[in-house]
Amino acid sequence: MHTLRQYQVPLQRYMALMDLQERNERLFYKLLIDNVEELLPVVYTPTVGEACQKYGSIFSRPQGLYISLKEKGKVLEVLRNWPERKIQVIVVTDGERILGLGDLGCQGMGIPVGKLSLYTALGGIRPSACLPVTIDVGTNNKKLLNDEFYIGLKRRRAAGQEYSELLEEFMSAVKQNYGEKVLIQFEDFANHNAFVLLEKYSKSHIVFNDDIQGTASVVLAGLVASLKLVGGTLGDHKFLFLGAGEAGTGIAKLIALEMSKQTKIPIEECRKKIWLVDSKGLIVSSRRESLQQFKKPWAHEHEPIKELIDAVKIIKPTVLIGSSGVGQTFTQEVVEAMTSFNEKPIILALSNPTSQSECTAEQAYTWSKGRAIFASGSPFGPVEYKGKTHISGQANNAYIFPGFGLGLVISGAIRVHEDMLLAASEALASQVTQENYDKGLIYPPFTNIRKISAHIAAKVAAKVYELGLASHLPRPSNLVEFAESCMYSPRYRSYR
Repeated sequence: MHTLRQYQVPLQRYMALMDLQERNERLFYKLLIDNVEELLPVVYTPTVGEACQKYGSIFSRPQGLYISLKEKGKVLEVLRNWPERKIQVIVVTDGERILGLGDLGCQGMGIPVGKLSLYTALGGIRPSACLPVTIDVGTNNKKLLNDEFYIGLKRRRAAGQEYSELLEEFMSAVKQNYGEKVLIQFEDFANHNAFVLLEKYSKSHIVFNDDIQGTASVVLAGLVASLKLVGGTLGDHKFLFLGAGEAGTGIAKLIALEMSKQTKIPIEECRKKIWLVDSKGLIVSSRRESLQQFKKPWAHEHEPIKELIDAVKIIKPTVLIGSSGVGQTFTQEVVEAMTSFNEKPIILALSNPTSQSECTAEQAYTWSKGRAIFASGSPFGPVEYKGKTHISGQANNAYIFPGFGLGLVISGAIRVHEDMLLAASEALASQVTQENYDKGLIYPPFTNIRKISAHIAAKVAAKVYELGLASHLPRPSNLVEFAESCMYSPRYRSYR
């Protein structure tokens, strides 16, 4: 840590850590676990975004497995080249929508590598059981295609049949090589593919899309926790989203599901409390014909509204959620409008990395006169406002997916069900202590993340057993203890 702290530039720290992971895996995980709050922003957002942008220039040795269009027809053979045989979790990307940075092609490998290091550090999945995969189908990023250091195929991105055939071959090869129970996590696919792939393979594989489902689960946990600060139930609140892509619609769907579960009101009714704004304005029923399939459930009766500020003033939401990938869209006017009709407005600026955040913590607290309950996707430091220090939470998927994956692995789940995501949200919300609430936090600190992951894993596993989807029988009597006993720990023996 002393050596790492000598580096002033986050990207240099990232490179030093990746070097260490290659050289001494146990030490890498020991460092990451013992200094999780300091190192998480380095191995994950926001630094991993910059690392993906410059991946070709900082590339020293390959990490993970690349499967390109050239390997079509031989994907199983390529998978068999990977030295480990017992794989439990695969994180796969095609690099088309990396964080809020767009199409980075093959250089998106930084994401699966980073996610899986968190699966191990935070969720205790053995490093040897993790496989990062990047499917290289080209890139539409002109800058990369002209870059001499670009590591992927120098061609336009494949689509249609060519694309879906390669994905189909990959999915069946994974099952053939690693068995039925390997968890496949889709990461940073573009909207038009993400929903299709999740829908298609959720019937035959254990699949999870972190952008759609992981984000939804962690945000729902924050909302459930924030009810302790603002009062009422989920059903008493009104939600407005800026951004109607994978994250926005995924969160909206899970909120409606939880609301319906709590109130026993049909899900169609619950959806009416949730409004979404996309690049063309408020999603309303008069736009239904031109909407993508995943946006249609959110098209409500209302006159069209073009601007976010007008939507805020007319709909008067209690919760404002940003998942647009566009920075500085929660303007002073927007935050002040939210504060004018809410005692404690809930403002979640979720877009990553930091440069794409809808507003900063300082802006949220200053413009709301210190009344906002704020959380963001990327980390922000404490903010001093009129003598009071506000500490903002981070709605980071790293709270959910490592524990969620561990829960699926220890129960031997054969499918993923939405109720498991609700169980993960409830488990995370229950870990927020009174001390955290007193500081205005709606998420627990990352220092206890392995304990939190064990609780999430236990709740998820309990739901797997309850739904009859578990293959590891009989069910252990104490699932929290069982989860902790299954977690990998990079222990060093004491010689003195």
